[in-house]
Amino acid sequence: MKYSTGSIIAMVFFLAIAPLTTWADASTGCGSDGWNSDTYTMQPGGITRTFRVHVPRNYRNNDPAPLVAMFHGWGGNENEFLGSKSVTRLADKRGYILVAPRGLGAGAPDHSNNSWSFSGSTTGLDGDGGSICDTSITPKYSYPSCNQKGIAKNTCSWTQCQADDVDFAVALVDHVNENLCVDTQNVFAAGGSNGGMFTWELGQNPQSASVFRAIAPLIGLPHRGYLYAQGKFGDMPALVITGTRDNVVPPGDWEDPSFTTTSNGNDRYYYTGATAITRSWADVHDCDTSVDAVSFNDGIRKTDCRTYCSEDPGWPRVLDCRARMGHSYSLSWSWKLIMNFFDAHSE
Repeated sequence: MKYSTGSIIAMVFFLAIAPLTTWADASTGCGSDGWNSDTYTMQPGGITRTFRVHVPRNYRNNDPAPLVAMFHGWGGNENEFLGSKSVTRLADKRGYILVAPRGLGAGAPDHSNNSWSFSGSTTGLDGDGGSICDTSITPKYSYPSCNQKGIAKNTCSWTQCQADDVDFAVALVDHVNENLCVDTQNVFAAGGSNGGMFTWELGQNPQSASVFRAIAPLIGLPHRGYLYAQGKFGDMPALVITGTRDNVVPPGDWEDPSFTTTSNGNDRYYYTGATAITRSWADVHDCDTSVDAVSFNDGIRKTDCRTYCSEDPGWPRVLDCRARMGHSYSLSWSWKLIMNFFDAHSE
């Protein structure tokens, strides 16, 4: 076939302005019939795992789309986020695939109190060798799987020990990649409460960090002493959203690096403060943590957002946002903030 000079120029121009996402970034599921929005199961390690997928309305199986893996709170399930119209409508508008798995419970898979395990939550030990709770008054939530395997070192243990959740998260993303057309350079992680704590783990653990472009924990912080930054080379943007009235996972005061303590009922769990963990991540991104964090206008009137990465062009790579709320997701506005952050840091 012969091409005119004008056609060749047009093709060159098209290639010059083509989207940065290339087929080199495309998952193996591109071009296949794949999944619809529905609930599915998989069996890594012989354990049945349930997850729900939301495929955006404008999805095309030959056009790689960004993906967000979303992790529910303690005792929740796959519908916690995907049951929200605020979440699915914005994902449709922005063209994001969403996958929301169900954690494991206290007995056989999916029994009561589904949870995600992260540093300290199964052993009950903080990052300095102490306890993650005040054992004298905090009720015992330990799962049989942690006691039977000898993983729980004290009564502060409060998440499941049936399976390695980091292994599962990596396997889940791989499974989605095989069945849908995913932009593998733009896979993100978000979670709420216990799921938010696990989201930090996914960013900190070298096994999973390379899978994700950025993370956005919502009302979730690591346990005391676990101040590791990202588990991979290069940038890994992080947005944390917390509530200044949250007595379950309090963020602490601005510029106070001290740990914080749960104060609802008899629970006394210890967490890193929002300032401490964001300083840790900002340090790794070569941001100046010797000065106070600077205000950042995120466009959401309900939040006070600050960053040590104020020299970053556009959205900073590490952002600490706090709102006058309790232990609540407030998805009507928080999900938009999360999506804006992911959009800003897409590759």
